[in-house]
Amino acid sequence: MKVAYVFATTNCQKILSKMIVPQLEQDGHGAEVVGMFFFMDNTFMLLKGTEMGERLQALHEKTGMLLMACDQCADERGITRDLIPGAHVGCFPSLYVALKNAGGVDQVITL
Repeated sequence: MKVAYVFATTNCQKILSKMIVPQLEQDGHGAEVVGMFFFMDNTFMLLKGTEMGERLQALHEKTGMLLMACDQCADERGITRDLIPGAHVGCFPSLYVALKNAGGVDQVITL
């Protein structure tokens, strides 16, 4: 099953760092994650030079999964130019196109 995650709440940071990322790093997540979309302060998880940013970058390089920050959210926080190399910025129209190009998704999970 192909899934995409939308990280929209403040609680999702713990879920991503303690559950999802470790499972993906150990090839034990149980689903193919084709994309992750980050809103509001969650865009900070895509920053260069942070532990989470480096872990997400490594997963991107390993799997090719889409990593995207909300363009307005990243811009409002002044971090658009400080994101990891694998991260993109965009809005829903660009997310839809990127996920379609990744072969589509079976399930979108919002946390």
